[in-house]
Parts: sequence; structure tokens; C-alpha cells
Amino acid sequence: MPRAGNTKRTVKRTAAPKPQTSVSSANRRAAAEPAEPEGWKGALRRYVQLYNQAEIDRYAPAFETLIQDPDHLARYGAKLARLKEAELLRGAIPGKSETRVEIERVSESASGREVIVLIKLHISRTVEQLGRTYTEYRAERERIWFSGDGGEYRIARVEPNLSERRPRYALRDPQSAAADFYEEEGIVHGSGSKPFINYDVLSGFKPSRGIRYRRDLAAEYADRWWNEANPAYENFEVNCTNYVSQCLFAGQAPMNYTGKRDSGWWYKGRAGGRESWSYSWAVSNALHTYLGASRRVGTRAIAVESASELALGDVIMYDWSGDGRFQHSTIVTAFDASGMPLVNANTVPSRHRYWDYKDSYAWTEQTRYRFFHIADEF
Repeated sequence: MPRAGNTKRTVKRTAAPKPQTSVSSANRRAAAEPAEPEGWKGALRRYVQLYNQAEIDRYAPAFETLIQDPDHLARYGAKLARLKEAELLRGAIPGKSETRVEIERVSESASGREVIVLIKLHISRTVEQLGRTYTEYRAERERIWFSGDGGEYRIARVEPNLSERRPRYALRDPQSAAADFYEEEGIVHGSGSKPFINYDVLSGFKPSRGIRYRRDLAAEYADRWWNEANPAYENFEVNCTNYVSQCLFAGQAPMNYTGKRDSGWWYKGRAGGRESWSYSWAVSNALHTYLGASRRVGTRAIAVESASELALGDVIMYDWSGDGRFQHSTIVTAFDASGMPLVNANTVPSRHRYWDYKDSYAWTEQTRYRFFHIADEF
């Protein structure tokens, strides 16, 4: 029957222990160390160790001894290969990695031979580049199928979470895509009723002239809330654009309230137990349309040609399939030693992640980017 747990383990790359010269000291060390987990938990521990090592080496042939899923081996191998090549071109050298696993859900068959585990991998990775060091963070979910035979478990299947690529709403155009999303969420719209304003986010609600964009505040907010939800706002399963909008607003970018979901850029509080916001606030493709439009007042942006032209608090949009529909949003929060952006994101929580997202399973050869430089003054 299904079981739930919150087991956490941390794997660090450390130097090999010195050889023991005394039997008694070896016995004392064995007594002090926790016993190795058995069954599927032992296989999971080994998986996390190999994963952590691969984050440094960008090469993981040892996975083949544990994982029986050829599709995932090919997918993971391709990701490591493109990352290794990209980092060589950047002059980036992995320093160390720490991977912590959090078990979120466990389902076992009656025999115990088949176990499905939903895990969250918390990855902290240090990168050295041109004499400087920075640390990037990710929190990725995977669903793993363990298969046991004679007490020995191997991984039959790995399913990474692809929420960055597959949002819950249909992707047709900004308005219809968003409408599908809100209908799934059970939100009534189009009735003409106006909800109460959420006073926790009221400041700067009305557009006015002479407002300076506080890039420092936008980045500070992004670093504060990258891995948890701000309770002042609704939290979506696909939360990347809602998070980026919050960051822009924290930087004093003014909302443009129109009272219509398909225009403006705004968020209001609960009314009748429901939240209210514009499509552009919470849907990537709609925010892309809003930022790309020309206007004289309110939050504005200029589309630039490359990531190197971006500043702190600017926005990058991601079109994974190259068809002109954008599915993911990030905000610039730091820069590497070459001056290229590092970004924060939500849905798959990320902090100071390299902007091109080639470390994501959502990335494809057809991926296209849109770079928005937010105006310095509104």
C-alpha cells in the first residue's frame, strides 16, 4: 500500500579516507557510521551518489550498472555531453557538488518487488571560471521505478519532471492558452465583478510617470523566494511567470490594471475565495506579448539581441520547440566571470543558474530565446 516519507540524505564529494592501520580504530569507525540502507533505499542512495559525481564529471557511464532504462540513459547522457561542451567553451570548471535527496512519496506493490518513488533532488554546484567562483542551485523532481529480485534492486525507469516544457494549459495563443489554464484551476472570469485588492501587494499598483526600476530589489526578492512561495500570492503548479512578475513588481515596476484578463499586467487579491490576475501576470507567452508591446506608461521593456546585453532584473523567455510560443520565464539575478547572465526561476526552483538552460531536460535543439531589457524608468 502507498506510504509517504520525508527522508533526506546528502551526498558530498570528498577526498578518499586514509587507510586504517589499526583494527580497533577501524572497528570504532564502523560502529560510529550509520548502517548502509538496504533494498530500494540502498539503490536510491547509490543513484544519488552517481548523480552527484556526474554533476562534477559531466560523464556517467557507471549509471548503466544501476539503470535499466535505455531511454533515460540516452537522455541523460545527451544532456551531460552538451553541458560538458558548453562549459569547456565558457572556460567553466566544476569545483564541487552536493546533492541532497528528499523522498516525497512512496508506492510499493504487495510483494515489495516493485516500488515507485517520487524524489526531489536539491543540487548545489560550485563553478570556477577565470579565477572567480559562483554557486548555482536547482531543485528537480524525478519519479523512479525500482525493481527488486532476490533483495537486489535496480532502477527500471526514470521519469524527470518536465513541467518547464509541458505547462498544464494548451498552447495556442496567449489568450486562449491562459483561458484553458484558468478554467482548469476552477477560476470564474468574465463576470465583470472586481475583487478586493490584496493590500500586501498594493504599493505601485497604478501606473505613473517617473518611477525608477529598482533592479537590486527585484534580484533580492528573486533570491529570497526562489525555493518557496510567497504567501501573499497564489502559487501555481506552473509558477515560473507568476514568480517573475512578482520579482518585477518587487523592483517597483508598476502594475497596469485594466480589469480585463487579456490586457494589462496586474494581480489582485481574493474575492469569493478566488484570486484574480491578468494572463500576462501568470502565463509566459502572455507576458512575452505584454513586454514586447510598445507603450508610453506602465512597465515597459526593449527586446535585445543577445543575453550579453541584459542587466540585473531583466527577463529571459524560453520557446523550447521554436514555434514562437514561449513556455518558460526567468529573471537575471547575477553574472558569471564573463559577464553572462545567471538566472533565477520557479516551477523547477533555480538560483544563479546559467541562462541558456542546457542543463534542463526541457531544452531542445529548436530552443529559441527572447531577451527583454526592462526600462530603467517608467
